Amino acid sequence: MDTNEILDGYKKIFNTPAEKLFFSPGRINLIGEHTDYNGGNVFPCAISLGTYAAFGNRDDQTIKMYSENLPDTGIITVSLSDLAYKEADDWANYPKGMIYLIMQAGYKLNHGFNLYIHGNLPDGAGLSSSASIELLMGNILNDVFHLGIEQLDLVKMGQQNENNYIGVNSGIMDEFAVGMGKKNQAILLDTNTMEYHYAPVELGDHVIVIMNTNKHRALADSKYNERRSQCEKALALLQTKLKIKSLGELSIDDFDRNSYLINDDTLIRRARHAVFENQRTLKAINYLKNNDLVEFGKLVNASHISLHYDYEVTGIELDTLVEAAWQQPGVLGARMVGAGFGGCAIALVKKDQVENFKINVGKIYQNKIGYNADFYIAEIADGPSEIKISEVEK
Repeated sequence: MDTNEILDGYKKIFNTPAEKLFFSPGRINLIGEHTDYNGGNVFPCAISLGTYAAFGNRDDQTIKMYSENLPDTGIITVSLSDLAYKEADDWANYPKGMIYLIMQAGYKLNHGFNLYIHGNLPDGAGLSSSASIELLMGNILNDVFHLGIEQLDLVKMGQQNENNYIGVNSGIMDEFAVGMGKKNQAILLDTNTMEYHYAPVELGDHVIVIMNTNKHRALADSKYNERRSQCEKALALLQTKLKIKSLGELSIDDFDRNSYLINDDTLIRRARHAVFENQRTLKAINYLKNNDLVEFGKLVNASHISLHYDYEVTGIELDTLVEAAWQQPGVLGARMVGAGFGGCAIALVKKDQVENFKINVGKIYQNKIGYNADFYIAEIADGPSEIKISEVEK
């Protein structure tokens, strides 16, 4: 995206030049889906698609926010003295919640500001546009008001924002991947202990293609909370005999030997996905370290199968994309990413096959679903940062 457009947009909306410019990435998860709230491992990375913001200080207590992605909502105006969640504030509740939590934590914001946002993450695609905005807002406030908040604390505030302010019972992976992202590296995060380390992602002559179903997925309205609740029930039944705090502590053998305690077909399948996906994630990082992309790709495929049959969060759109991807030459693996029920999938595709891949998969999807899918090349990127306006305007 042309950053000059962001500066021009700010000036057009607020009739004054912007003072600062920022970017916050989206994220994909290479493997480890629906394990983050089950105390398992995840393997996400930040991507070069994300959210841009132009910022300007005000000399009053008012905050004015505008999104170029949702122009019909116009300028949303809030006061530093009233940051309660309001449905009418629409998308602005995500940055507003971060402002609220930062002030609740005792940090002082002594004046308002104008904020102009423009993102190139597809809306509702499951690439974490909400986490992108949350960490964008947190980093802007940290920079402008010299708050000195550690990045990991901003990440935790982002999750609190989702859970307690917005009302989505999500894990910490999205905010962690966005906030702690590093170029060309993915993060192996143990959500049970919050221990993490970076692993280089060397794809050689392959690239990650994001496939967007263009089926909008509203996370708060989906069955996401239901899946989480089912896993919690399965865990509680296992805890009648096992001293465990999360499903992520179980090996495959542990689960097989003790699944009789659950004694419910649906709950067994939900818990089995959480346990097996966690183990797949630990295997996957070793394959990547050894540059074995073929075996890594097989685990990516297995992840989708598990999400389809055991977790039941794929749906016809995601399955059509992934199954079409599996049939194409030069594809090592493909699976849905994110919460499911729409949104996106990823495929590891040989660079010289990408154009044919897009045409072939796009045609299959259009014929079966009746509308187009979109395709993006995902580069693995750094976390949130300021873009120097002086460099943009050169």
